[in-house]
Amino acid sequence: MTQPPAACWTLTDGRAGNVRQARALAAAMGFADARDIALRPRAPWRWGAPRAWPGSDRAFADFAPMLDAPPSLAIGCGRQAALATRRLRDRGARAVQILDPRLPPALWDLVVAPEHDALSGDNVVTLVGSLHPVDDLWLAQARSDYSILGELPPPRTTLMLGGPSDHSAYDIAGLTRDLQRLAARIRQDGGSLLATTSRRTPPDWAQAMRAQCGDIPGLRWFAPSTANGDDSDNPYPGLLAWADRIVCTGDSVNMLSEACATRVPVYVLGGETVRGRVKHFHDALDRLGRVRAFDDALAPYDVEPLRETARVAAEVRSRLGL
Repeated sequence: MTQPPAACWTLTDGRAGNVRQARALAAAMGFADARDIALRPRAPWRWGAPRAWPGSDRAFADFAPMLDAPPSLAIGCGRQAALATRRLRDRGARAVQILDPRLPPALWDLVVAPEHDALSGDNVVTLVGSLHPVDDLWLAQARSDYSILGELPPPRTTLMLGGPSDHSAYDIAGLTRDLQRLAARIRQDGGSLLATTSRRTPPDWAQAMRAQCGDIPGLRWFAPSTANGDDSDNPYPGLLAWADRIVCTGDSVNMLSEACATRVPVYVLGGETVRGRVKHFHDALDRLGRVRAFDDALAPYDVEPLRETARVAAEVRSRLGL
C-alpha cells in the first residue's frame, strides 16, 4: 500500500510573496495539504533572525509547543522563517529554506535561492526568478473561474503595476509617460485593458492609471493599501489567464516571474531603471528572450514559458530522498 506523504509545514512571516513561494513549492512536491504557519516574531529575536540567539525556542508566539511535534518537512521563506526552520531542523525535521538566509546554507538541509542572489553551495538549488503556481493547469482553471473576462474584446492587454523599490528608480513621471503611450497603442489596436495594482503601488501611480487609461474598456482592480486588507476578490489569476499580452513594471521579481510563466509576450515598464540583484534577474530574462522592453509597437514575438517550480520541486525531492 502506498504510504501518504509525510507531514509538511510552510512557515513565513505572512507576507504574500513569501507565502506564495512556500505554498508553491510544497504543492509541487506533492504536499497539497501542507499546514501553513504565519509566524509572529518577538523581540529581540526578530531583529537578529535567522541567528539562533539564546532562547530562540521562544522567538515566535505560540511556536515553542510546535517544536515538540515537528513535521517531517519544514519549508520556510524569508528571514524570519529561516530561524523557525533552523529550530525545527534541530528537532528532527528536514528543513528547506527559500531565499538567501544570509547565513551558511549548511545550517539547513537545502536552500532554494534565485540565481540573482549569487548564492552557492553543495546544498543550494538555484532558479531563475521565484517559485509560483502558474502552469497550464493553473491558467486553465483561472480561465474557467474568470470566464467573464473572455467576453472583453481582444487583444486583451494585462497591465500589472508594482511600486517604487530600492532596486528600481522608475518614478511617477516615467510611469505617466509610458501609460500615455500604452493607452494610445490600445486605442489604435482596439481591444481591452485588464489592470491591477499591488499593495506596494502608491496612490499617485494608481491615479495615473485611472487618468491615462480611464476611457479604455476592460477591468481595473486596486489592491488594498494595508497589509491586512481584504483581497479575496482579486481577479489576478484571470488577468494572467486571459491576457493576449502583458505589460508589467520591472520592480517585482515575483510578479515578473509569474507573468513570464504564461504563454504570451511580456513587456517591461521601467526595466532600464532597475539595478542590483533585480538587474541580474532582468539580464537573465533578456538572455532567455522571454521579455522585451516596453515600446510603442508591442510587436508580438514567440514565447517559451519560464516555469522553474516543477524542476526545483523534483530536485528537492530527489536530494532529500523523498
